[in-house]
Amino acid sequence: VQLQASGGGLVQAGGSLRLSCAASERTFSSRDMGWFRQAPGTEREFVAAVSNSGENTYYADRAKGRFTISRDNAKNTVYLQMNSLKPEDTAIYYCAAKVGLQYAYMGQGTQVTVSS
Repeated sequence: VQLQASGGGLVQAGGSLRLSCAASERTFSSRDMGWFRQAPGTEREFVAAVSNSGENTYYADRAKGRFTISRDNAKNTVYLQMNSLKPEDTAIYYCAAKVGLQYAYMGQGTQVTVSS
């Protein structure tokens, strides 16, 4: 499974970005998907997840109320809409595909930088 994240960039605090992640496989619609992030000097952390149908979503406390995960199975793409961005949201963002109970595939990330 190849996952390609895009949409990162430099934004001022309070701004918005929409990340996209395109998957290469035909069975994309069968997989739960997630977004993770990693800031310099820190461990990778969970941000949000969406069930294979898109009906169920899950968020880290830091993302609740500001971020929205969604997916378009017809386009093999998962999105992360990020609003009210803060400098502490600065990180490399990765999308991941679940196999069973684990996120087995993770693509190259996209850099998000939020200036104060």
